[in-house]
Amino acid sequence: MKFLVLIYRNAASHEIWERMADDEKRAGLRAYEALNRDLAESGELVASSSLAPPETGKRVLVREGQVVAGDGPFAEVKEQLAGFYVLECDSVERAVECAARIPEASAGLVEVRPTQDLSVFLP
Repeated sequence: MKFLVLIYRNAASHEIWERMADDEKRAGLRAYEALNRDLAESGELVASSSLAPPETGKRVLVREGQVVAGDGPFAEVKEQLAGFYVLECDSVERAVECAARIPEASAGLVEVRPTQDLSVFLP
């Protein structure tokens, strides 16, 4: 079963990151390296990436057949998506176990959500 693991940051977690010394930041990034290596070795890692800040993104709307792409405003929320993993795990408990190793789980927010197979709606 596939799971999307969403990593969020908020103002408080971003401030914690900004106040960290460089060696603390490197330690956090090494935690990601170890997690990525372990998930690749177990065959559970499908994909992962950090995301650029939300202000660099585009919103895309299609109205009356016309594509309208532009800068925000995006949803006004406290948390912003900062990265993701796509995992192939045997259970949600295993996906949660993996997500708990993400450094933001201790200061920000990490969400685990199963993906859906919508192929049943296709002929």
